[in-house]
Amino acid sequence: MSGPLDGVLVVDLTRALAGPHAGMMLGDLGARVIKVENPGSGDDTRGWGPPFMEPAQGDRESTYFLSTNKNKESITLDLKDDGDKALLAELIRRADVLLENFRPGTLARLGFGTDVLETLNPRLVTLAISGFGHDGPEGGRAGYDQIAQGEGGLMSLTGSGPEDPQRVGVPIGDLLAGMYGAYGVLAALLERERTGRGQVVRTSLLAAIVGVHAFQGTAWTVAGKVGQAQGNHHPSIAPYGLFHCEGGSVQLSCGSEGLWRKLCAEFGLDPEAPGMATNGERVGNRQQVIELLERAFAGISPEELLARLAAAGIPAGKVRTIDEVYTWDQTLSQGLLVDVEHATLGPLQLPGPPLRFFAPGPDGETETTRRDHAAPPVLGSSNEAIRAWLQS
Repeated sequence: MSGPLDGVLVVDLTRALAGPHAGMMLGDLGARVIKVENPGSGDDTRGWGPPFMEPAQGDRESTYFLSTNKNKESITLDLKDDGDKALLAELIRRADVLLENFRPGTLARLGFGTDVLETLNPRLVTLAISGFGHDGPEGGRAGYDQIAQGEGGLMSLTGSGPEDPQRVGVPIGDLLAGMYGAYGVLAALLERERTGRGQVVRTSLLAAIVGVHAFQGTAWTVAGKVGQAQGNHHPSIAPYGLFHCEGGSVQLSCGSEGLWRKLCAEFGLDPEAPGMATNGERVGNRQQVIELLERAFAGISPEELLARLAAAGIPAGKVRTIDEVYTWDQTLSQGLLVDVEHATLGPLQLPGPPLRFFAPGPDGETETTRRDHAAPPVLGSSNEAIRAWLQS
């Protein structure tokens, strides 16, 4: 099960997170991904920790690097050295995709501007990820996730209230830019089947964050309403959020009037009470709805409350810790934990790819998802093999 991108060669010049995440997504789909790293230090994230894993032999490995570089090979090249630049040029000639997240203009200064890339390989698809875009008044600005979360408005929507802006608990701007980038690469590869030529795909942390504003974006562009952080409750649906009960909390969602009536029937509440009869009324009286439900839930444990909500047909769930997620049988059933063998650390379990593939047939579906995942590479572990291949 090699994956739908089997036979696609990706040269990954990126470091940190956005670009490497795009590369890992393509590798998870079966592409051969060759990660080009600086000699000696490698990708910046190799030094981001703790936590680090300390093997009996070999250099320590950061869990940050391990999170975003599976299914890749590593070669070290000094892009200021003529010989190594020649090897990169040969890699580019053979590649289908090139990934880079240098500051705008850097790759051209290294001798690999878009004109050079087009000459080396007219079929090449290049993904370029920047912080705030490759042009415009702030196009050359360096991009870091938390700064982009703030500049892109996401932090103003996240937190307990308007005076408490919070970043998302993972570097979501980087991750989204990588996801949008991989999506753009796939579209460009598909178009290449029609035209025979590659092209440059560009995205940024800013663009990726604005791209997921969703209803908060149109609330402003269409209705002139500026969204604000309001904690763990939905701005347009009520009740929808986290509710406290005895010894804990649960999350529930009433996305329709039918669900609201079922919730009220289960807990002896009047669905037509003043200020509660419609979703619009409940949104306008959100705090009263929260207080009403939390009074009804008082004295009920989270486990009993979840069971009653499930029996009543109300979408609900618990707030799991990370360790609980990775031991949950549902997580395991979806292939979201994979076993790999690391060159120095030995057997590891890593988060698995979020996509699965199935081929229909006369006897039902057959899963064709890639199964043979490779551990993130030790720095320069493929130097000899790749150099020999390029020089053959």
